[in-house]
Amino acid sequence: MSALLLAGVISSLAQLNDAVMQEALKPSTPLQENLRVLADEIGGRVPGTPAMQKAIQWGVDAFKAAGADSVHTEDFTIPRSWAEGNTEVNVVAPVKFHVRAQSIAWGPPLKPTTARVVDVGMGTDAEFAKAGDIAGAIVLAHSDVLKTWEDLFNEYFRAPGIIANALKGHALAIAYTSSREHDVLYRHINTGTGNIDVIPQVLLAREDAGRIARLLASGLKVQMSISMPNNVGPPFTTANVVAELKGSELPNEVVILGAHLDSWELGTGALDNGCNAALVIDSLRAIKAAGVRPRRTIRFILFSGEEEGLLGSLAYVRAHQNELDNIVGVLVLDAGSGPIIGFSTGGRKDVDAALTPMVRPFAQWKGDQVTNDAWTGTDHYDFMLEGVPTLVAVQSEANYLLNYHATSDTFDKVDFAQLKKNEAMAAELVFEIANAPQRLGARYTRAQVEATFSETKLDEQMKGFGLWEEWANGTRGRKQ
Repeated sequence: MSALLLAGVISSLAQLNDAVMQEALKPSTPLQENLRVLADEIGGRVPGTPAMQKAIQWGVDAFKAAGADSVHTEDFTIPRSWAEGNTEVNVVAPVKFHVRAQSIAWGPPLKPTTARVVDVGMGTDAEFAKAGDIAGAIVLAHSDVLKTWEDLFNEYFRAPGIIANALKGHALAIAYTSSREHDVLYRHINTGTGNIDVIPQVLLAREDAGRIARLLASGLKVQMSISMPNNVGPPFTTANVVAELKGSELPNEVVILGAHLDSWELGTGALDNGCNAALVIDSLRAIKAAGVRPRRTIRFILFSGEEEGLLGSLAYVRAHQNELDNIVGVLVLDAGSGPIIGFSTGGRKDVDAALTPMVRPFAQWKGDQVTNDAWTGTDHYDFMLEGVPTLVAVQSEANYLLNYHATSDTFDKVDFAQLKKNEAMAAELVFEIANAPQRLGARYTRAQVEATFSETKLDEQMKGFGLWEEWANGTRGRKQ
């Protein structure tokens, strides 16, 4: 292609992309009302619940209203259903007070029991050894106040070691100290398979846990009563929601824009991840309303079961094995409405050259960084392990971490002015990838995927989250 012709193509694409961005930025769009319905009228969305079924229908209806060429759902199964019962925790000696608490998700039930409390500090091997006999006890694990992404990852990374030591010492249960101040409670999960965890676990309000720790530090023996009548049920079916804008020239080549639709139910899942589910839907609307047609097919997916271990995206990847060679790229958003500052390529330096000019229009919002780091924690993960080029929107923490998985994750926390800018970037980027003369990058082999680990340290993350064995034994990720 001559330089003059290439310049003409780039200029033409820029005009089309600008139309997409301007459509996304319009002041009156369905984005805010769509999210209001999801957050306020449906609320928290745990797979297997009536709320999640309503959310799936919400996604289908909203995609149709946005102008999708086609919309359908794809079912998959989660091994066990789970719902919290009436968790009750109280200190009964040497003083008596109620402890604000929530069960860790997919934890086993625990009948009403009274047991001694043993402080194990941050839960390291050395601190467990120092604590001594923990048989039949409730072990109290401390936490740092959550301020950064690193703090959040550390909270997750520490859990497997705490669980292993608690099991080794035959503890009755684990009580984690909330990483949020001001009595904020939230829902975490420490198993990523959809199966019930191996030991009862409960989250305590930070202030109450601190009081317990001070009583223990003063030399007093603390007794705590605990009851977690969690409801555990059989396997159940949930679904991903999939919509398309069909490509005009290369319809069998696919670009995916995705976000997870499910959420924990203490709040209404507005930041995690309702706002980005609504963004994905409105991105389809913006592209369609701009009057442009992508060369390649753009597929818009709302994944279910993300919070239980990326189960929806894993199911999608497994169901679409024969199509993975034709998936040109995947972009996932999963960090609230904080400003997008750039895009992570999952260790794919080969993608940089193609991506860098595509993100230049985002410099006006300081959103044009390209980073080569790799993460395990959202729905791009299994595409990445299959060698498909993946992008994750890198976002400022804003108010996301404070409200993460928490009772406070509600509609009023969403920054809609910023969310529209994020949508403009996401919609334009997938449209650019769909219209580009060449593919974003080749599909990597297993060896090429593994070669990225030395620099990204993805293998360390996988080990920290208990995901390494699946890669090592070939049950997850590309086989060759």
